[in-house]
Amino acid sequence: MATRNYQSIGEVLVSVKTEFPDITISKIRFLEAEGLIEPERTPSGYRKFYETDVERLKSILRMQRDEYLPLKVIKERLLEQEAGDMDQPEGAAGAETAESEDQLAEPPTGLQMSIEEMSAATGIERERIRELEGFGLVCSHGPDAARYFDGDDYIVLSIVKDFFRYGVEPRHLTMYKHFAEREASFFETIVMPVLRQRNPDARRTAANNLTELARTSRKLKQALLRTNLRQYLQSA
Repeated sequence: MATRNYQSIGEVLVSVKTEFPDITISKIRFLEAEGLIEPERTPSGYRKFYETDVERLKSILRMQRDEYLPLKVIKERLLEQEAGDMDQPEGAAGAETAESEDQLAEPPTGLQMSIEEMSAATGIERERIRELEGFGLVCSHGPDAARYFDGDDYIVLSIVKDFFRYGVEPRHLTMYKHFAEREASFFETIVMPVLRQRNPDARRTAANNLTELARTSRKLKQALLRTNLRQYLQSA
């Protein structure tokens, strides 16, 4: 009898759970749906994870856990590794990593997950998700009988999960919602004159301006936060 050289999805779950306690079958399926892993299928549709598939999965999970990279950046990095583009000077690699980490996380397109599926994919308890929804940090969509969360909610939950490790409660995070609302209103006043032109070129210009404004804002907030934290540490 031939020795089987692959694992089922359940066996993979068991084999990686020691290093990644939050991993679930739903999350593995989600990463597959996003094109980050591509296990083969048996004729009856069961997944076949070979050693290279398991190692790729572990690499993805480490980048999420250790570097807090969004899925878009992880996918780009994996493509670069496959193309052999990682053989570059150390300084250049460091600069590229810093640039990648500065990118905004892109929400998965077309994602629709029930609260149970979202809880399984992010590792956040359903009660916590409901609490975050109560404070307006995430928002379910669709009819009452089939409510779902989308890609934007997934990104938010993936980020706030890191706050929870420090004992931060959902109510503490409402300040970020208020900051974002005020900032969005401020940016709206800046691009509104362009949008009033009501033509495709103007809309593209407005979209590009908003992207650049968001990038500039993020850099300024990081610099100001670093200054305040440095002052805090010096006075402590």
